[in-house]
Amino acid sequence: MLRGRPLAPYLGPAFLVSVGYMDPGNWATDIAGGARFGYSLLWVLLLANLMALLLQYLSAKLGLSTGLTYPQLCRAALPRPISIFLWLTAEAAAMATDLAEFLGAALGFYLLLHVPMLPAALMTALAVLGILALYRFGFRAVEFAILGLVAVIGLAYVFEVSLVNPDWLAVADGVFTPRLSGDSLVIAMGMLGATVMPHNLYLHSGVILTRRHSDPGVNTQVSRAALIDSALALNLAWLVNSAMVVMAAGTFFVHGLAIDSIEAAHETLSPLLGQAAAVVFAVALLASGLSSSTTATLAGQIIIEGFLNVRFALLLRRLITVIPAIVVLALGLDAYSILIASQVALSVQLPFAILPLVWLTARKDVMGQQVNNRLTTALASLAAAIVIGLNVLLLARVAG
Repeated sequence: MLRGRPLAPYLGPAFLVSVGYMDPGNWATDIAGGARFGYSLLWVLLLANLMALLLQYLSAKLGLSTGLTYPQLCRAALPRPISIFLWLTAEAAAMATDLAEFLGAALGFYLLLHVPMLPAALMTALAVLGILALYRFGFRAVEFAILGLVAVIGLAYVFEVSLVNPDWLAVADGVFTPRLSGDSLVIAMGMLGATVMPHNLYLHSGVILTRRHSDPGVNTQVSRAALIDSALALNLAWLVNSAMVVMAAGTFFVHGLAIDSIEAAHETLSPLLGQAAAVVFAVALLASGLSSSTTATLAGQIIIEGFLNVRFALLLRRLITVIPAIVVLALGLDAYSILIASQVALSVQLPFAILPLVWLTARKDVMGQQVNNRLTTALASLAAAIVIGLNVLLLARVAG
């Protein structure tokens, strides 16, 4: 309860955000991680989820306390050159995200309907435009559509893991025992980039405004509801991501199978787990791609409007971000490699999304009564330090 108010109406924004944590980019990195390294990288997902929960809550609290989106506050509080630089990095992250999600949905259509990838991409564009068109019935209509797709993904992986019968002791060891080698660093970075996503930090500060109240006292209560919302949604996303790794480890790694694409994973599931597993896999991939591509469009609109102080049509934003995916498919480039590369690119961009967020939420003149306490700021700073440290390791490995 929220001071006599039911909690349910305040839930939802974090579930929109959580879609980005279960997008096709996650599928690519999680399947690669599980197939190549078994259960050993599950700890990366746990660490990333804890950081994501903290950072998403800060983003939601920022929107609730100020009535502005994160990009709008960056434009207002930072020198213009820095604001423009952050906009460019945010746009790059949004495009990398949208590329991964759009390609994933197209792969879903391709695997289910056996149509070529280019027509599948056009079908994806139409499907996402259809979901966005639900805006005419209000924002909650879009939320319910996304929640339905999230339910499909979750149920699909309950089914997949039930078929695998994993070694649960090895799973627990992978979750709670950190280990990292040079070979697994790039995949681990991709898993981190696919989990703690820059565009989601901008998105949450915008969609939470649908729950904001004019009374600051009520908003303090709403921010607590936002924490519960974030905990429920992101822990669900963590379980789904972990299930992807467990499925890949229990199906491909234990058989010594080298899986280098989502299509290969789909084809290999049939002889190992049965045709139903392959169909469910493709349906979940399609649900993942459609839902996350929709929320990426919302994030892109929040980014460009907030940083540049312009009005930008949502459908136009969708059409513009379709172009890179169409180019990739038209050139016949490898979608799986691009999915993983896009997630690594997101991880490299993360510090530019995290550091201003920590700085803004630690300022009393910005946050008022909801300013971070010292412990929260310290934990958020630690998360930023971990991300930056992993990026340095990645860049050093690439340079070497």
